[in-house]
Amino acid sequence: QVQLVESGGGLVQPGGSLRLSCTASGRSFSFRTMGWYRQAPGKERELVASIARGAGPYYADSVKGRFTISRDSAKNTVFLQMNNLRPEDTAVYYCNAITTTIPTRTYWGQGTQVTVSS
Repeated sequence: QVQLVESGGGLVQPGGSLRLSCTASGRSFSFRTMGWYRQAPGKERELVASIARGAGPYYADSVKGRFTISRDSAKNTVFLQMNNLRPEDTAVYYCNAITTTIPTRTYWGQGTQVTVSS
């Protein structure tokens, strides 16, 4: 019913920046939480950042102070500004969104590759 479309990934040098965007299309939901996960080769998917309605953002310790998550709820869009990127940030980044409905529904994007390399 809902498609999450990510954009903004790519190749960047260490210390560089990227801005990821994710927009939900299709049926319009009110999302309780929108966020970003990432998965590096051979690693489990991990939560990078999330932002819930009526709450402040959450950041994984590894990205705190470097990444900033924001959302435009009216447009069902979430952003991830990534600064001072490190090689260990290399991963596929996945957008996710959780509805306010009961029961909740969780949606995932296809992922966008972020590669940090010199």
